[in-house]
Amino acid sequence: MNRVVVRMVGQRVASGALTLFLVSALVFFMASLLPGDAAQMALGQYATPETVAMLRKQLGLDEPLVLRFFTWLGNLVSGDFGVSYAANVPVSSIVLSRIPNTLMLAAAATVASVPVALVLGIVAAMVRGSLLDRVIGVLTMSVVAVPEFLLATLAVLLFAVKLHWVSAVSVNADTSSVGAFLKSYSLPVLVLCCVVVAQMARMTRAALINQLDAPYAEMAVLKGLRPSRTVLRHALPNAVGPIVNAMALSLSYLLGGVIIVEAIFSYPGLASTLVDAVSNRDLPIVQFCVLFFSACYLLLLLVADIVTIVCNPKLR
Repeated sequence: MNRVVVRMVGQRVASGALTLFLVSALVFFMASLLPGDAAQMALGQYATPETVAMLRKQLGLDEPLVLRFFTWLGNLVSGDFGVSYAANVPVSSIVLSRIPNTLMLAAAATVASVPVALVLGIVAAMVRGSLLDRVIGVLTMSVVAVPEFLLATLAVLLFAVKLHWVSAVSVNADTSSVGAFLKSYSLPVLVLCCVVVAQMARMTRAALINQLDAPYAEMAVLKGLRPSRTVLRHALPNAVGPIVNAMALSLSYLLGGVIIVEAIFSYPGLASTLVDAVSNRDLPIVQFCVLFFSACYLLLLLVADIVTIVCNPKLR
């Protein structure tokens, strides 16, 4: 890579680090504004004011908010995620066992959705204006318009209640066999894939059509190249940057959609832990979970930016 590419990649990495710091500050201060007192929630409503004050001092809740933020951030960098207010155990012992489950669910949805979305987007771009293109457009728009919780409810009613193919809940993230994997992941992955495939296919189609309207693609058609060769050999390599950005934006949906899906299907992931922590006012777990999802989101965008820069032939 030349100096221009290295400098642009370095700028993106520095910008991502600064954004993550600002997000961590926002997460901490917004979590501190949640109604209710964490010490009171941990001790119960019958605790005496003296006991509550003692626990607040023990947890450091009586210190200034800015000092608490920098203390929390320093501990976070050193690997100390704090202690759960509700369970009185280290946050790491609660969340570290859930992170692989959430990443497995997101990875399964990614593996299933990306090839389907790319094929639909490429086919729709190749036959744009045809009946097949209109059918794909109507289907993708319809799926995007349906909320995740409604898709999950319909999937449960059809495949679990009506057809009895799979279980309505995924309380065990079992990967010991193919059958167990499908039983645990089929419904959550199906719901996550629906919206991801629809969004990614539409963005892929738009990126390819933009390249097919370029003069070099029109010249390739005039020279007699087949449409498939024009798309796959000429338009698609030049559309890698926009397509990667479309994939990053679509896959970042998983970080929000997985919260709803895990709650509905009782999946033992990090998102369901976040929902329980919010209801219990367990701020250390809330702060870690939100910061983790934010970091994953920023990482996706950062990777997309770097791939776009590296794949740009003008910069090479």
